Amino acid sequence: MEYLIGVDIGTTATKAIAFNREGVIISKKSVEYPIYHPKPTWSEQDPEEIFHAVLISIKDVVEENNAMGNKLEGISFSAAMHSLIAVDPEGKPLTNCIIWADTRSEEYAKKMKESKVAHSIYLKTGTPIHPMSPLCKLLWMKENNSEIFNKAYKFISIKEYVFYKLFSIYIVDYSIASATGLFDTYKLKWDDEALNLIGISPDRLSIPVSTTHTVRGLKDGYAKFLNIPKSTPFIIGASDGCLSNLGTNAVKPGVAAVTIGTSGAIRVISNKPVSDPGERIFSYILTENHYVVGGPINNGGIVLRWFRDNFYPLEVENAKKENIDFYDILTQKVDSIPVGASGLIFLPYLLGERAPHWDANARGVFFGVNITHTREHFLRALMEGVIFGIYSVGKVLEQITGNIEKIYATGGFVRSSLWVKILADVFNKKVLVAESYESSCLGAVVLGMKSLGLISSIEDVEKMVPISQTIYPDKNHHYTYTRLFEIYERLYDQLKNEFIRIINLQ
Repeated sequence: MEYLIGVDIGTTATKAIAFNREGVIISKKSVEYPIYHPKPTWSEQDPEEIFHAVLISIKDVVEENNAMGNKLEGISFSAAMHSLIAVDPEGKPLTNCIIWADTRSEEYAKKMKESKVAHSIYLKTGTPIHPMSPLCKLLWMKENNSEIFNKAYKFISIKEYVFYKLFSIYIVDYSIASATGLFDTYKLKWDDEALNLIGISPDRLSIPVSTTHTVRGLKDGYAKFLNIPKSTPFIIGASDGCLSNLGTNAVKPGVAAVTIGTSGAIRVISNKPVSDPGERIFSYILTENHYVVGGPINNGGIVLRWFRDNFYPLEVENAKKENIDFYDILTQKVDSIPVGASGLIFLPYLLGERAPHWDANARGVFFGVNITHTREHFLRALMEGVIFGIYSVGKVLEQITGNIEKIYATGGFVRSSLWVKILADVFNKKVLVAESYESSCLGAVVLGMKSLGLISSIEDVEKMVPISQTIYPDKNHHYTYTRLFEIYERLYDQLKNEFIRIINLQ
């Protein structure tokens, strides 16, 4: 059997998944790594730990398929957006990988927003001005770590680092580039205005290439370690968010993809770049003819994980002993709690927030607590609050790109049928769940298949995404959520200045 590997370099782990030509999963491997927080607003990872995870995950999947006599046709990549690494002329990291969740450049993002060039740069690049953006991270580095800024040979992302290690070349796909705040998505080149603002030339960045760009000639040592031919095609692929849309078949007008993993996002596809006068959403490249428009939220599954680890430690331990998925336990516990958590509302801003507020100072809030509320009420409010965050972005998307008719759900949250039902009820839309929620890896493989001539169009993905579940909204539940959401939105507006005051007291 012929197969391709989709590699997703994520925030908490790298996954390598083998798919056959029909998009069916054959085998997979996941390798985790930590996030380091040397200071409260810093979020970093070790590039070598991630590169090791990439190697091990691919190696294990290849070994398993070799044992089955399967033939590898190519390896295609997905990666988290907004990462930044400074490297020296030998390609050695001068910094850790500064990831999307890092907010150290908040002050510079704020000043940037107030400048005359900010709106112009946003309109060309499609990347909102926010500390997540490598544009703002570089402004911070220039002022606060000038020695490394001046010494750096290149500024690259984690996927670029992986490709440099494997092939000794510096290339970046249009998709990852379009999420830097430095790339003109109309001209498909580094933006002069953004680079001049930072004070760097294009040669300090990688060469931009199409998301179907293929590289061969793997270094001998890595070819031997992975037990694959040097000539194996490596397709550079795209960003995880864009590929999640592709991997869920959300590629037609009126169809949205909602992904909730560590963070979350809602996205639709357009045939051209889209910008919002209010700068609330992004517009990133999937291919030269497909642009992914949407918005990310910082606080998805990581919020549930925080609550689980701090308020359900005994249940977590018992679930491990009994080999039970903790999502199943949560669903059972929350199912008896009424819709709306008996008037308890949660603002899920534990890591600040991106879309639609782009406010790194935002903080989590439980509102409406009374004496009858139990631990499970808080848990339900938490799950509803994350969906409200997605809904606030979805409403902006409908204003800009048109009505959303249905939603494809993907990411770890689909393991909880209750959480997906909340999504349907809040949006009042039909929600489809694919049999596999590994959409970013499948999306990467679809790009790989297009690059290798195995399919004629990326729209062929429709044949590869069988639906396991269709969930319809409950109008009564939607009515309840609509009233609660109005309060949810007002709470942020009324508290945004208080968030700054509480931060200053810490």
